[in-house]
Amino acid sequence: MKVRVYVSLKNGVLDPQGRAIHHAIEGLGFSGVQDVRAGRLIELDVDDTVTDEALDAMAKQLLANMVIENYRIERVAA
Repeated sequence: MKVRVYVSLKNGVLDPQGRAIHHAIEGLGFSGVQDVRAGRLIELDVDDTVTDEALDAMAKQLLANMVIENYRIERVAA
């Protein structure tokens, strides 16, 4: 089974990568973009026996920095 873990910075945390992307968008002549927040997507291929609790523990202990990041876990249908 595929699992996707979306990790993003918490509100209020400075996002230099998002600022660089925003600057590049404006530099290319696009307008109307007010803000950009960059994050990351982690895909896991797990056994059906892996519980939601185990996935949550993986995210908290390894995949996300809980001080400055949020995460969301999504199981992907086959």
